[in-house]
Amino acid sequence: MDRKKHWENIYQTKDLTEVSWYQPVPQTSLDLFKQYNIPFQAKIIDIGGGDSFLVDELLKLGYSDITVLDISKEAIAKAQNRLGKEAEKVNWIVSDITDFKPVHKYDFWHDRAAFHFLTEEKDILKYLQIASEGINKNGILTIGTFSETGPTKCSGIEIRQYSEKSLAERFKSNFQLVDSFTIDHKTPFETIQNFIFGVFRK
Repeated sequence: MDRKKHWENIYQTKDLTEVSWYQPVPQTSLDLFKQYNIPFQAKIIDIGGGDSFLVDELLKLGYSDITVLDISKEAIAKAQNRLGKEAEKVNWIVSDITDFKPVHKYDFWHDRAAFHFLTEEKDILKYLQIASEGINKNGILTIGTFSETGPTKCSGIEIRQYSEKSLAERFKSNFQLVDSFTIDHKTPFETIQNFIFGVFRK
């Protein structure tokens, strides 16, 4: 499957409120910034951020060094249009995460629902390598994926489910698990998706 083509089509044909991952306020993610006292000048990257509202909320809070990476040019264009002049304060990167070559090291790496789309071992290993290379020592990595009781597909394609144990196992070579928790996400279609979040420190 051509991943880029798939996601461009999704963002070209659906409004933000018509996709299952829509959150008017990404409260779980925002709570992590508060819980771990992420400084306003910290280097932040949102993997698969697309046109989610996390970047809007971080700008409102005063964060000044934000990067949003997404495979879809259309998704990023939508976010930029929504933010207007504020979009100039953000570093936007159109790339498949497995092709990403970080030129900076980040203090806070945020990924809600991108990692679980990587189902092939080579892609998973590439992600782990890129995350390890792209995060500062003592930096924080947060990963949100579908849990073992969550969906097995999203947007018509297979995903990989995780448990606390399997998520920790994946990242253990370069990261230490600090916390994990599950949360129910209610989609715009009134269905429930169970997520597991892992918080790791390098």
